[in-house]
Amino acid sequence: MKGKSGLPADESRRRILLRFAGASATALLPASLLASPRATLRAQRLAWAGIRLQLPDATLLIDPLVNQDAWGAALPDTLISVDNTVGDTSVLITHSHSDHFDIGAARSALRRGGVLAHPAGIPPLSLPDGVRARPSPLWEPQLLGNFTATPVPAADGYGDTQVSWVVSAGGRRIFHGGDTLWHGNWWRIGRQFGPFDAAFLPVNGARFGWRKPVSDQPGVLTPEQAVAAADILGARILVPIHYGVTGMKEYVEVSDPIGELHRAARKRSIHIQELAPGEWMEWAS
Repeated sequence: MKGKSGLPADESRRRILLRFAGASATALLPASLLASPRATLRAQRLAWAGIRLQLPDATLLIDPLVNQDAWGAALPDTLISVDNTVGDTSVLITHSHSDHFDIGAARSALRRGGVLAHPAGIPPLSLPDGVRARPSPLWEPQLLGNFTATPVPAADGYGDTQVSWVVSAGGRRIFHGGDTLWHGNWWRIGRQFGPFDAAFLPVNGARFGWRKPVSDQPGVLTPEQAVAAADILGARILVPIHYGVTGMKEYVEVSDPIGELHRAARKRSIHIQELAPGEWMEWAS
């Protein structure tokens, strides 16, 4: 059956609901964002998979890492301090593995208090005094001051609970993939939230040897898969994260992940922007 628009009735209803959801989301945005068309969003790459999103009066960090022991000498990334946050500060984590949930980084970033949002269903977290934990169910927006963050499905290489995060702020929309592997929800996320101004995606296609028997299959997005995900998400820019570990017998990345990423991106006309730890990119609304 078709509606008056000529589309199938189910599709017509879906589009109406999406338009309503978009209007509702706008109504929920903090007044400071709606009244500040020149609000500038900046993004800084931190070590490994971490990023910092910065508005003039608020900070949001995702998977910040300052603990050298997480990877030791295997990771050459410069560890970027997060104790200098601006304004109200929140931290998001994608999952509870120690290279993504660094309690020291959370303690530094949230030294004045704030919210640590995490996937609903992970084990209880040890949190600094004064920090409010916010278990976050899939698809439910979390209002964090001038940021809106929504956990969306991801797939963990060990089958542990993990999410990716969609963050809206300053008139922009950012995707952070944690260390997800390929899964079937990319199209749904792209339809619900895309296009994205930037997608921060893992690219090292690592194979793990700690779990036996060894699968010899990638437990993280490969460069080619990251490009495909960025294309489906409608990402204007793909920023590679979660790569650079060397010299480990039980954790082996694809050879030349950044070179492979650029080769795959040329086939789909995806723009790659590499950021070294500490470097920034920004958008003016």
